[in-house]
Amino acid sequence: MAAATGMIMLAALAILTPSARGLDRADFPPVFLFGVATSAYQIEGAYLEDGKGLSNWDVFTHTPRRIKDGRNGDIADDHYHRYMEDVEIIHSLGVDSYRFSISWARILPRGQLGGVNSAGIAFYDRLITALLQKGIEPFVTLHHFDMPQELETRYGSWLGAGIREEFGYYADVCFKAFGDRVRFWTTFNEPNLFAKFAYMLGNYPPAHCSPPFGTCNSGNSRREPYVAAHNMLLSHAAAVENYKKNYQATQGGSIGIVIAMKWYEPLTNSTEDILAARRALSFEVDWFLDPIFFGDYPREMCEMLSSNLPKFTSEEKRLLRKNNADFIGLNHYTSIYAKDCISSPCDLETYEGNALVQAVGERDGVTIGKPTAIHGYYDVPEGMELIVKYVNQRYKNTPVYVTENGYSQFSDNSMEDLINDVGRVNYLQGYLTSISSAVRRGANVSGYFVWSLMDNFEWRFGFTVRFGLYHVDFETRERTPKMSGNWYRDFLTGSRPVDQAHTLREDS
Repeated sequence: MAAATGMIMLAALAILTPSARGLDRADFPPVFLFGVATSAYQIEGAYLEDGKGLSNWDVFTHTPRRIKDGRNGDIADDHYHRYMEDVEIIHSLGVDSYRFSISWARILPRGQLGGVNSAGIAFYDRLITALLQKGIEPFVTLHHFDMPQELETRYGSWLGAGIREEFGYYADVCFKAFGDRVRFWTTFNEPNLFAKFAYMLGNYPPAHCSPPFGTCNSGNSRREPYVAAHNMLLSHAAAVENYKKNYQATQGGSIGIVIAMKWYEPLTNSTEDILAARRALSFEVDWFLDPIFFGDYPREMCEMLSSNLPKFTSEEKRLLRKNNADFIGLNHYTSIYAKDCISSPCDLETYEGNALVQAVGERDGVTIGKPTAIHGYYDVPEGMELIVKYVNQRYKNTPVYVTENGYSQFSDNSMEDLINDVGRVNYLQGYLTSISSAVRRGANVSGYFVWSLMDNFEWRFGFTVRFGLYHVDFETRERTPKMSGNWYRDFLTGSRPVDQAHTLREDS
């Protein structure tokens, strides 16, 4: 059976696009980090083992109608028990680095009040040690959407200013426990996306929203996303200040933040749509990075949101500018057209609604790129070079890591289609080719991470979509390499899949 699967994979590789067959690791600088990425809630499972407290996602996923397939991450990939197997898989791919997140509730089950969970510390100690023994750099995220449920109850997650002290304490515990071996820290994963999903659209805990964005039990979609973001920004700055003042010199690491970033292309050449695309970027990227690098929110947001946008004190502005970021992580999956909604009416009950922009996937009946399994996400590799250029130019040429990039499949596809994921291979090679082009043109890009190492719990989609280089059977938890995993391994180790495919054609 394994041999037959391998033959099918090799045959399918023959139909890959030419650029897939020509891409080489030598196209990137020798120090360029290649990796794979996951997050704690999505893979770990063991949701109440060894002293871990309930997280907000543990509670959220057990609430009816929150998750598309009604399932949860109680077991997920069972990485907590199978981490050594997963480290072996990561090592077999030939990557330099592994990006993962720490479960806040596993370290501090009740926040500051409950004390540090030694078993949680021990788990991440074992994981980090195992990675380093294989020559793999840990790339660690402190907050990837999950937190102790007790803190969400106490502060409304990120709405209460007291959460800043809680996050600072948590970050300090992690710096002390793991910083001697971790050289790459990120404070937050996609806080710009999280703030909108949690407080504008109501899709993530604590599920706050208001009309026209949704009908939640509580919330204010015009104001709360920006209050939450304000607290996350100040939490980031305080954690960075602590790290740089008390740990960086002796531990030798760096610290940054990860932002979700679509590329917005004007729907038409009209001035209105060109301004809409610029405005969408402002509400997506500049929202978080302008305060971190320049000390305040972008002008467009201040003008449009008025009193709904919190104000920084002069001391907070100083704190932000002084403690910005050593690097910027970008999670990029798609480009999209931007349609202006100031001059003409639109559906504004969407992710871009507060910017008065409508995201549109097609123009003149033609989609912006090949659709993927997630609505509104398309294969548009050219956008990768554009986002890197935008961030480099606006933020002082700060080093960029592409911390997530990946392709989704529907889980109800046949096993053969899930394993022989030609679409994912073509997607990855397209985006890597775009990064290579950006680097050749002088872009300051230092690394790239595929989302994801393996199929996992994909937040509100549950297990209905898959992003993994490895297929996971969610009944047995068996991991099986997909064509994309083999392709990435061959790309990283210098073996060319095209040669194998060419040989197979000749033999047949």
